[in-house]
Amino acid sequence: MTGRLVLRARAEQDLRSAFEWYEAERAGLGGEFLMEVGKRLDEIGQYPEACPVLYREVRRALVARFPYAIFHVVMPNKVVVLAVLRRLNDHRSRLRTRPARNEHRSAP
Repeated sequence: MTGRLVLRARAEQDLRSAFEWYEAERAGLGGEFLMEVGKRLDEIGQYPEACPVLYREVRRALVARFPYAIFHVVMPNKVVVLAVLRRLNDHRSRLRTRPARNEHRSAP
């Protein structure tokens, strides 16, 4: 099944934060991060059910070269990307609850 890919606002914010952090580490690294995420998103769009289910219907796709995972849900006509998070964190609690508006991450 090939589906339309929809990024939730949370996922877009995750990508922005990670991009900014990597750019601060080294100029151009943020762009490399986005390229790798883009490749993985293309694969998810082509084969959304190829990724393992991590929690309920939420699937996890790992990003090459960077310690990030893309969390998504496969629906009948689309694939919804819920979040793009560092693999080193406990994701179950973050996938169940929404962060507070004033939540600030110092590093992605």
